[in-house]
Amino acid sequence: MACCAHPDDAEILMGGTLAKYAERGDDVFIVVTTNGEVGHPTLPKHEIAAIRKEEAQRAAELIGAELIWLGFPDEFLFDREETRLSFINAIRKCRPDVILTHWPGDLYNPDHTLTGQIVNDVAIMTTVPNIVTDEPPCEKIPVVYFADSVAGVGFLPEEYVDITSTIGVKRRMLAEHKSQVSDWLSDQYGVTMDEMMTVSSQYRGFQAGVRYAEGFIRAKAWPRGVAGTLLP
Repeated sequence: MACCAHPDDAEILMGGTLAKYAERGDDVFIVVTTNGEVGHPTLPKHEIAAIRKEEAQRAAELIGAELIWLGFPDEFLFDREETRLSFINAIRKCRPDVILTHWPGDLYNPDHTLTGQIVNDVAIMTTVPNIVTDEPPCEKIPVVYFADSVAGVGFLPEEYVDITSTIGVKRRMLAEHKSQVSDWLSDQYGVTMDEMMTVSSQYRGFQAGVRYAEGFIRAKAWPRGVAGTLLP
């Protein structure tokens, strides 16, 4: 299960790893916590939110993943009971062995920081019967891995996944986010999504001794699993 703040975050930061899981035959879920409705220079919020959900659905379908849309407002995600229960319910629906999410130290965007922190905070709660959601409690606590920061700033991976064989799939998934590819990042930051993804994947690949890679840090907390949970 990938749990990310905005449509396209999963593809940029962990799309190659998700594609490898899918190729292996695993059930893959992409949970998007906000609507992404501020991510356009001209379109109104309701319109871009609908567009971004459709784009995320098409990207997920490329690897046979199930998209789960939590629908919180973009840039205004807060840690409160409603939010935690929504996250817990999503995890219980997916019942994952592994969750890939944002590194809480990624200060690029508050939705990134908070999504990663909430996932880590509620992971142990997913098995607790007295925390009631629509979905029943999980049988085991999932292992949480934090994905790279945007542009790799401040992030020191402890584990790498070789995505050389799936970089093409990752690129195609990212290309489905057309509202961002052609408009948002170029308008705001003068860089394309493909450029940002490719440079980061090449850099982590260079570190890992392969052509393309994605980097991760496992959340170290008892009583979660400690080894053998991330793809080689």
